[in-house]
Formats: sequence, structure tokens, C-alpha cells
Amino acid sequence: MIWNKKNVGRELIHELTARYGCDSLTASILARRNVLEGPDLLFYLEDDLRYLHNPFLFSAMEDAVDRVLDAREEGEKVLIFGDRDVDGITSTTILYQALTDLGLDVAWKVPTGNDPYGLTVEAVEEHAKNFGSLIITVDCGISCVPEIARAAELGIDVIVLDHHNPQDELPQAVAVINPKIEGSGYPFRDLAGCAVAWKFVTALRFAQTELYKQPICLLNVRPANEAFVVEAVKVINMTPIDRIAETIIPGMVKISQTRLEPFLRGQQIFVWDAEMQKVQLARIFGKGVEFNFLDIAPEVEKVIPAVRGMSLLRLKDLSRIAKYSDAPVSELDGFLNIFVTFVQKRNAIFGERESSELELVALGTLADLMPLQNENRILVRRGLAAINDKPRAGLAELLARQGLVGRKIGTTDLAWQISPAINATGRMGKPETAVRLLITDDQAERDRLVGEIIQMNDDRKQLGSDGWTVVEPIARESLARYHEKITVAASEEIHRGVTGIMANRLAGCFHVPAIVICFMEDGTAVGSMRSARGLNLDCLLEPCADIFLDHGGHAFAAGFSLKRERLAEFLSRIERLSEDLSIPDSAEEGEVDVDAEIPHEYLSPALLEVTDRFEPYGEGNDPLVFMAKKVKIMGANIMGKTEKQHLKLTFDCGKYKWPAIFWQAAERLDRDFSVGDDVDAVFQVNRNTFKGTETPQMILQDVRKTVAQGSA
Repeated sequence: MIWNKKNVGRELIHELTARYGCDSLTASILARRNVLEGPDLLFYLEDDLRYLHNPFLFSAMEDAVDRVLDAREEGEKVLIFGDRDVDGITSTTILYQALTDLGLDVAWKVPTGNDPYGLTVEAVEEHAKNFGSLIITVDCGISCVPEIARAAELGIDVIVLDHHNPQDELPQAVAVINPKIEGSGYPFRDLAGCAVAWKFVTALRFAQTELYKQPICLLNVRPANEAFVVEAVKVINMTPIDRIAETIIPGMVKISQTRLEPFLRGQQIFVWDAEMQKVQLARIFGKGVEFNFLDIAPEVEKVIPAVRGMSLLRLKDLSRIAKYSDAPVSELDGFLNIFVTFVQKRNAIFGERESSELELVALGTLADLMPLQNENRILVRRGLAAINDKPRAGLAELLARQGLVGRKIGTTDLAWQISPAINATGRMGKPETAVRLLITDDQAERDRLVGEIIQMNDDRKQLGSDGWTVVEPIARESLARYHEKITVAASEEIHRGVTGIMANRLAGCFHVPAIVICFMEDGTAVGSMRSARGLNLDCLLEPCADIFLDHGGHAFAAGFSLKRERLAEFLSRIERLSEDLSIPDSAEEGEVDVDAEIPHEYLSPALLEVTDRFEPYGEGNDPLVFMAKKVKIMGANIMGKTEKQHLKLTFDCGKYKWPAIFWQAAERLDRDFSVGDDVDAVFQVNRNTFKGTETPQMILQDVRKTVAQGSA
């Protein structure tokens, strides 16, 4: 195995520690992972929800919020239509509970049995028969053009809350909130569907405040040599929409000769330290010019006492978010930052209710394999913290049944034990079971539902085991037809509930994109696609779009349906596409990237704090890999229930003795190293919990004997 440890200069490490206040080990890891820009570093080093992007950056957010407020006002019947996977189930739960709390007449529906993905004409027509007039899709809808057109014919408005890749034609909905559509206005495109739903919920709650859609202007005057700078920013829904800055020498111009008068006209103007602002404006324009503004500082000080008596210059210098800006930060920027924080705190924008919802956002984001970059890091980290503090009803029962009570829950626990159980309900055609588990207040009902979910998960595992014996040989044989670049399996014996699982497993097994297709009783074929080696699946989906009844998904995980009689045509196109397909090269077999070399004195349980800092791990953020040199093997045991395959080693690291697990390495003992040897090791660290006792341990990636200095 090749160990890659990128060299990073001491000057860079010093710059990162000095500017951002992190320790040198954290700085070196960030540098090796090429996380060097302030806006990126923010989401690794900060946890506060106030650093999340404003939901009103979505250009269609006000339209969506207003339509729901109208529905509440008029007592309309609203239907939430979600998806059958974890992301869709959590999205449905979040929005249903929020709209119910706001007093709307709301129902929910997810695809059951053999229902297709996405909103159906049948669901639309049923809602019309129930005198419904508004549908909100969550984690679906962006590709439901004919279904939403049918809704319009029946006088039903539709709001689309989705995150899947848009097709050429967008649905004619009242509002489409999707970070992936052109012109969405949102600065981060990789939100999960549940995060989009949660953003909508937070926007709805802000709309209950007096500041919703109210234009506000923040004004500040500061001296600049012989002149003054008058700067102002217009804000609506806590989002800056315009700003100006005028440098003026006192007595040289009238206010009518500047851009200030039209910019400020008709605005509610807030300033910091009104007396000082009046004095400076009088020096600039004379005492005959009056400004009507409100000193917001006293109100802010009531909510944030720590800022009492501070100037904007001082606030700017103390601003945590300001240090992550790549551009110079002005006093007005500091004013805007503290004003937004004040509004959030005064209106309790982020409280216990939001923490409970973030548990579901974390779950859905991880299950949908969203990149753990940008604000996804804070969303998932805060969701994990809430789960560890006090898991919400429904999730708590599932954690207990999976044996996760009494231990620190991490991304791996959710990904391996919770998400598959919830996903199983959709794969077995009963996703409504999981939604009910998460929304019911009845403890007895939750106990019953969680039992059903565990049983469905067991059944799904058996289907997966049986399905693999069918899928694997078909897929292996297909490689030749598709030029060793794609693998395809289609069979009557494949259950719809495991097509995604099988495609994912095939992609991992053969290291090429995989397609698994099952056949439905209604004469359609339904398929799942999974990528490999970073290939964007759009290059396979879009050339076949005219064949599909429906298709959608992400760049690396997608699905489709088509009439069975067109399957041969589809496979023929895939064959032709595969001939010219260029699949990105995978990393060389047996390479590992090392994040940091750890001296013996730092090989302590405190190393877990560093790994915790870089949580959440998953898509786009692999677990940290460390290296240590010249550690002594104190003991070794061979493990394995049936075959003795694995090693458990104990390392002498000076003050601490570390247990270490080395999977599939039993044959290396007394061949490559022995008890008593000094070795170099590459490893991850985690917590081993046994009978309520938590012990740090290493998970070894590779071990080699230490080469004595001077040896060849």
C-alpha cells in the first residue's frame, strides 16, 4: 500500500492558526484536504445555526410562503406528497408537523406498494375530489410536469420543494424551490430534500414575525481622512438586496446631489449610536437636513448584553463570521451581522423545535449521500448533537431497537443501522409506516410501528441476499456487451425493493456504473442506476430521456421507468453509449491519503476530539487517517467467528496503550511483523462501546516494520 502524506508549509499552518484560531493539528489537516478559503473553513470550524444561508435567498421562497399563508387564511385543504426513501420520509414528516403547528388543514401521502416515484395524476385527482386546492411536493416534483399540469386543470396549485436534477422543462408550479435549478438564487446546490423542506419551514416561521417582507435600511457614517463615508444596506427578510457607499467632503455637495436621498426614501432606517450619527451627518450636510432613523443599539443590547457600549468598529473586529470573509469587512458589514443575529435571537428562530427537526435533516442528508460540505456540515453536526442529547420520539425507539442507546451516535451509526431500517419501509412498499412512527404521539403505537419496521428490514436483508444470487451472474455476463464499462441486470426475479441496493453493490463490486431493472405487473420496467469512479449518470440518462416514462435523481444515483416493450431499445442505446464512454480513473489500488502524522505524546484519547471536530463524515468528507511511526506491538490476537481472519493488536505509544483492529490481516502476523516489533502504522480512530464502557481504538489501514535510520 502506498502512503500519501501531502507536504504543507509551516508558514501556511501558522497563517491558518493565527487567522482562524484553530490548533496546528487541525490546521494541517485542513491544509492537506485543501480547505483553505475562509467561506469553506467556516463550515468546518463553526457550529452555530446563524451561519446557515438565509432561506429567502431562494428567489421563489416568498411566493411559496405567501401561498401557504393564503391557504391558512382561507382554510384550504393541503396535501404534502413525498417520496418513499429516507429523504422523502423525513421531508414529509418535517413539513407535515410544521404545517399542522401553524394550523393548516393538511394531509400527507407517500408512494406505497408499486406506486411510481413522484406525484401521480391519481393523487392529484383524489385531492381534487376531497376539495383540496394546494399540493406541496417534497423530495420530488421537479420532473412531474404532466401531473402538475393536470393539477392546474383541476384548479389545484402546486409548490415544488425538491433537490433532484431538473429536466429541460420545469413544471408550471406556483413556486419551485430547488437549489439545482438555474436562477434559484441559492448559493449551495447540494441540499438534501429534507433540508429544502426545513428551509421552507424556517421561512414560514419567519413570516410570522413583523419583519416579514418589511424593507429595512441600515445606515452608518464613518470618518475617512478629511471626508466621511456614508454607507447603507437595504435588507428584506434579513437578506441584503442593495447597498451604496458615498464618500463626501463636508460642505462640498448637497444631499440631493448624492445617491443617498433616493436610496433612503421611504425606508425604515436603523442606525447604531444615533447621537454620533446625527453629529456626523450635520457636519456633512449642515443642520438643516434631517434624517429620520431609529437607534437599534439599545434593543440589541437587551437581547445580546455582551455588545453593550461597543462601537461598530469594535463589533466588526469581534465578529466571528467576519474573519471568514475573503473580502475586507466594513463597519456596515459588522452592523448587518449583529442585526441578523439580534433578529434571530429575539424571535427564537432556532430553538428546541428546530433542533428536533434537524435530527431528521441529518438523517435524510446522510442517507441521500449529499456532499458533507458547506452548510450540510452544520446541519448534520447539529442534528447529530440533538440526537445524542435527546432523540425525538420515533427515532428514540428505533435507536433503542438497534442497540444504540448509551453510546455516542455518529454518522456511521445512522448510515449503517438507522437509515437502512427506515429505507426498508419504502423498499417493501410501506413507507407510510416510517412516517407514522415519526409523527405519532402514541407510545404504544410507536412501539408497534418500530417492530414492523425492524421486521421489514429483516425481510429486506433476505431479499437482498436472494437477489444477489440472481443479479450478480447476470451483471457479470453483461460486462462484455457493454465494453466492460457498464454492468446491467434485468430479471423477473428481481424485487423492486432492492434494485437500488443491488445497483450500489454491483457498482462497488465491478467498479463500473450499474443498472438493475425489475418488471412490474402494469407492464413497466423500473430501474435503478448507481455511479462508479465519479461518473455523472446524466451522460446515460439524458440520451435516453425520450424512452422513459419518468426519470430523475442525482449525478451518482438515479432511477427511471419505461414501458417494458421499449427495454430492448433502451439497452441498445446503453450499449452504443458505453462504447464511447469515458469513465474517470479510480485511485490507484492500495493508496491511502494521510491527514497527519501523530507524535507519540499526542497519541492519547484526546485524538478523538479532533476526529469529532471533522464530523460529519461521509460523501465528500472521508474519515481522518493518521500515521504514527515506531510504535511497539505489545500483543496480538487473531479474531474471527468462523475463520480466523482479523487481528487485534495492542500498541505501546508511551503514556497510553492503544488497542487496534486490523481487518483481513491475520495472515500478516509473524510474516510482516511480530509482537515486540517497532512498526509504522496508518490508522483511523474511533470509539469501541462494550457494555456501556467506551474505549478509544485504532482501525488500522496498513502496518509496516519501522526501517532503522541509515538502512536501505
